[in-house]
Amino acid sequence: MRIVIETPKYSFRKYQKEGSQFKTEFLSPIPTLFNYGFIDGSMSEDGMETDVIVIGPAMRQGDFLERDHFDGIVRFVDDSLRDDKNIVYIEGFFSKPLFSLYFSLYALFKSVLYLFRKRKLCICRFEGIDYQETAG
Repeated sequence: MRIVIETPKYSFRKYQKEGSQFKTEFLSPIPTLFNYGFIDGSMSEDGMETDVIVIGPAMRQGDFLERDHFDGIVRFVDDSLRDDKNIVYIEGFFSKPLFSLYFSLYALFKSVLYLFRKRKLCICRFEGIDYQETAG
């Protein structure tokens, strides 16, 4: 499968691909600890492409990689819908406690964002990380 990078590692901007361009979706108070992307041509429960986080060196927006498996999954609910993120490990630092803290804060931030931007209460919740330790 082909994984396309939307948001590069360490970015405070969260991007979303619209057509052939990447548009800023929001500014985050915390930078991403990984490259954030999607599986090209896929569809998840939230009506968008299936999310993937790529742990490794910083990549550029629009870069892609081919992968035939995942190394784990981040269990997540966003806007009251299942929105898990598949994990691809290439190399480098991975700390389950640090990533858990990141996604817990991200869920809280997204809840506040929906409240102010869409004027609605919704569930945004981090539910854990399943990661094959042998991969990293």
